[in-house]
Amino acid sequence: MHMLLPTLKRMGINMNLAINKYGYYPKGMGEVTITVEPCSSITPMLLEEFGVLKIIKGVSICTFLAERKVAERQANTANEYLKERGHAADIQIINDKSNPSQKGSSLVLWTETSTNAILGADAIGELRKTSETVGKEAAEKLMAEILAKPTVDVHLADMLIPYVALARGKSTYLTRTMSGHLETNIWLAEKILNVKFKVEKINGLYRIEKTSQQSG
Repeated sequence: MHMLLPTLKRMGINMNLAINKYGYYPKGMGEVTITVEPCSSITPMLLEEFGVLKIIKGVSICTFLAERKVAERQANTANEYLKERGHAADIQIINDKSNPSQKGSSLVLWTETSTNAILGADAIGELRKTSETVGKEAAEKLMAEILAKPTVDVHLADMLIPYVALARGKSTYLTRTMSGHLETNIWLAEKILNVKFKVEKINGLYRIEKTSQQSG
């Protein structure tokens, strides 16, 4: 929600997501409410410059684990990792009690840059996985994005495909890797929505371009 929704808003798609209950593997039981405003047209997204890193934010959550300070430990480890590499992070702590069916934790981090590029990374808690490991894992993933300087992260890259496919006109963005999900979404969009994508590697990044409607 912290990466996808703001990016879609730039494309003219306004929606709000409220988390009613946090859910965790294997029981799940999470619950969200999504409100989407009608949208008559989707604006193409042209984002080819990383710009300058402005801020790093995050949310560290634990459900029924407050006594072990899980959310705080995740955030502290991530903060220390990023600080050692010259970055400060503003991480919100949430000690949740919304889902008594499943204890769990997660940490999401994201950046905002001067060009409005948003890059995110996350990690989830598991049995026998320390809070410190979760914090370091999320921070390592985010640093990989920051160092590569794409304009969308590896997960947002595939989630955007249906929206840019439906937008009128050319859209372009940069990602640091071609995931299986990204390749599959491009293939499906071309088959179902009669559009054409072009993918090329430039300076270590993959440039994703939705070029045009296909003829015929």
